[in-house]
Amino acid sequence: MPEARSRRHGEELESAILDAAWAELVEVGYAKLTMESVAARAGTSKPVIYRRWPGRPELVLAAWRRRVPDEGDLPDTGELRADLLALMHRLVHRFDDTPRDVLAGLMTETFRDPQVFALLLKQIAAAKQRPTIEILVRRAVERGEIPPIEITPRVAKVPLDLIRAEAIFHHREIDEKTITEIADDVFLPLLRGLVRK
Repeated sequence: MPEARSRRHGEELESAILDAAWAELVEVGYAKLTMESVAARAGTSKPVIYRRWPGRPELVLAAWRRRVPDEGDLPDTGELRADLLALMHRLVHRFDDTPRDVLAGLMTETFRDPQVFALLLKQIAAAKQRPTIEILVRRAVERGEIPPIEITPRVAKVPLDLIRAEAIFHHREIDEKTITEIADDVFLPLLRGLVRK
């Protein structure tokens, strides 16, 4: 192992491991991914990985979660509807560079293992979806686009939960029409209804 690699630590090392895990997932799929192969690709050792993630499912889900856009990368078009559509579009298409069989295999393995499925649900529940939607709505309020409004956790989860339900539970492809319907037929009317209260 190169000397420079052995000195990595903290976020640099964690980033290298997660990048390696995602690269392995894309190359060989979830079923064939091993901690050994991730360690070799990342230029580290299995014990180093196990100190951060107790097993393969946790590591892979961490690598997957890392690809979700963060708050600093939110769209800011100057209009709530356009921001919402851009955010949902980005979320739907963030795995376009990943072969479909990789994602299908990961989801199959996830549903097959109750512990992994429970972990996935826990990670979904802990995702930064509420602040993300809140930020888009807050910006719209600051622009005077909509009156001040209180966004509850349940309301904030609506757009992303609908996307997940379509993709994961109904196995439907999310196209532009679906994204637009979620915004125009569900979420924006919901916000207008809350303003009227």
